[in-house]
Amino acid sequence: MAVFKTTLWRLISGTLGIICLSLMATLGILLKNSFTKLRVEPAYTPGPNIELQKDSDCCSCHEKWVGYGCNCYFISREEKTWNESRHFCASQKSSLLQLQNRDELDFMSSSQHFYWIGLSYSEEHAAWLWENGSALSQYLFPSFETFKPKNCIAFNSKGNALDESCETKNRYIYKVSLCCPGWS
Repeated sequence: MAVFKTTLWRLISGTLGIICLSLMATLGILLKNSFTKLRVEPAYTPGPNIELQKDSDCCSCHEKWVGYGCNCYFISREEKTWNESRHFCASQKSSLLQLQNRDELDFMSSSQHFYWIGLSYSEEHAAWLWENGSALSQYLFPSFETFKPKNCIAFNSKGNALDESCETKNRYIYKVSLCCPGWS
């Protein structure tokens, strides 16, 4: 009878040991995932309803940047003129946002602000150009013919573009692609 009790206690303690190891492994995985998410999610978000893209293979963004779609966006809270914004972005080894499509800022759906982007009118080329010198695609802003050439372009998360005097103070956005070399 004593052998049966010893065997029963060994079976119970073995089972409890396996359960304990399983719980510890699960806890380790959960902690690892939660710390990984903390690194990917920004410490600063420009609006209350921003949802970042999940399941991305991209690396994390710097503090005060928003990570979305393998890109990092710096979304300012301070207002500057277009030139001041451009110079600040350059000092951060970046440039004002060059939109790839009108929906690029969908993750900021709650923002009511207009932000300077890297689009301005070049009198020399008589065209709207991005900071890198490339021309504005007609499909991006169908009404771009009505923009006044002396102005700069501000954009909001709802896909609206606004031409304003470049001396007006607005918030600004710049972007760094996480796929580009040198970003850590």
